[in-house]
Amino acid sequence: MSEAFRLPLTWVPRGYQAELWKHLHGGGRRADVVAHRRWGKDEVALHWTAACASTRPATYWHMLPEASQGKKAIWDAVNPHTGRRRLDEAFPEAFRARTSESEMKIELVNGAVWQVVGSDNYDRLVGSSPLGVVLSEWSLAKPQAWEFIRPILLENDGWALFLWTPRGRNHATRAFESRMRDPAWFTAKSPATETDVFTPEQLEREKAELVAELGSTEEGLARFASEYLVDFDAATPGAYYASLLNDAAGAGRIGGVPVDPSLRVDTAWDLGIDDYTAIWFFQQVGREVRVVDYFETSGEGLPAVVGQAIAAKGYLWGAHHLPHDVMVRELATGRSRYETLRSLGLSNIQVGTAADPEERINAGRLMIPMCWFDAGRCALGLERLRAYRKRWSRATASYAGPLHDQASHGADAFGEFAMNRLGGAGPRREPVRRHMGELSWLS
Repeated sequence: MSEAFRLPLTWVPRGYQAELWKHLHGGGRRADVVAHRRWGKDEVALHWTAACASTRPATYWHMLPEASQGKKAIWDAVNPHTGRRRLDEAFPEAFRARTSESEMKIELVNGAVWQVVGSDNYDRLVGSSPLGVVLSEWSLAKPQAWEFIRPILLENDGWALFLWTPRGRNHATRAFESRMRDPAWFTAKSPATETDVFTPEQLEREKAELVAELGSTEEGLARFASEYLVDFDAATPGAYYASLLNDAAGAGRIGGVPVDPSLRVDTAWDLGIDDYTAIWFFQQVGREVRVVDYFETSGEGLPAVVGQAIAAKGYLWGAHHLPHDVMVRELATGRSRYETLRSLGLSNIQVGTAADPEERINAGRLMIPMCWFDAGRCALGLERLRAYRKRWSRATASYAGPLHDQASHGADAFGEFAMNRLGGAGPRREPVRRHMGELSWLS
C-alpha cells in the first residue's frame, strides 16, 4: 500500500485520552476504558480504527449492544463542534469505495471494511474475521459476544477496545478488575472529576437535574454516581436490591461465610429450559440467613443441573424450594419437571405457589438485612441481585414492574426462598398426593 493512501489524520486526542492513544499507537492489542459520559470514547475509537484501516486492509467492527443503537450513536451521530457526521470526519468520502447505509458499512479504496454491528446478533456474523473490534457500551452488551470474538482476534493478532460506563456490578466490572492485574491490558477508570469536560458547577447542575428528572433523590444520585463518577457500586437506576446489598457490604455481611457441615443446606431454584437455571444455597441459624453458594447455567437439562449443582457439591441437604410451574407437564414427555427431579434423586422438594413478582421482591427486601453472603461462591449471584431492576416504560415515562433479563432468574430464585422458607415472609406449603396422582396444597 502506498503511503499516499493514508487517511488525513488531523484529529488529536484530548489530554486525558493521550495514554490510551499512546498504548494503541505503540502496538497495544487490548484496552479497557470505563469513563464518564461525554468523555469521547467512541470518538477515540473511530479515529483509531480509521488509522488502522488505512494502513492495514482488513475488517473492523464497531459493536454496540444492539445494532439499532449503533445507527443512532455512531452511524448518524453528528459532532456538535463541527456539524459534521463523526464517521465522515474519521472516514472521508474521498477515500471510500462504497458506503452502505442499510448495512452501516464503509469499504475503503484499499479494501478495508468498517461496519457498525450489534452484540445482540453477533452469532450472525459467523464467517467474518475482524482484525479490530470496538466493544462500545460494553456494560450493556451480551458478554457472549466477546467469547465469540476473542479466538478470532487471538488467531490474527487483532486488537480489542472496550469502552463503557458502569451499570452496577456485572460482567464488565468483573472483567475490568481482573484485567487491571494483567500487564497485557491497558485499563483506565476516568470519572468526570478527573477530566476537564465539565466544570464543578456543571456537574452539580447535572446531579440536580437527574434528581428532578427521575423524581427520586436516591435514583438521581445513583445515576449521577454511575454515569459521571464511574462508581461501580452505585445502584443501577430502578434496582430493587442494590442499596440493601451496599448496606450489607458496609456492615461486613458480605465476605467469607463457611459452610457449616453440621447444618442442612436449603436451596431455591428458578428453572429454565432454553433459558437460565439459577440456584441459591442457604443455611439458617435462628433469624440469621447464611447465603453460602450460588449456581447458574444456561441451556442445560435437569440431569446435568442436578449433577453439577447437587450431586457434585455434596452438602447435607435440607429442603429444595422450587417455583409452582415445576408441576406443569411437558407435552413432549407427559411428565412434570417435579417428577423428573424426583427420579433424579432429589427429595424434600417444596413447591411454592404462584405469587405476584412484587410479593417475591418485598420478601427478598425483608430477608436481605438478615443475610450473610459468601463473597466468593456467591459472586455471580450478588451481581444478579444488584442488577435486578424495574422495567422502564417509554410510553408512560415510568417504571413498570421487574425487567426480565439475565439478572431476573437469580433474583426470582432468591425471592422464592424468601417467600417460602421456614420462618420466612410467606407460609411454607407442603405438597400432598391426591388419589389421581396430582398435587394440591395444604392451606
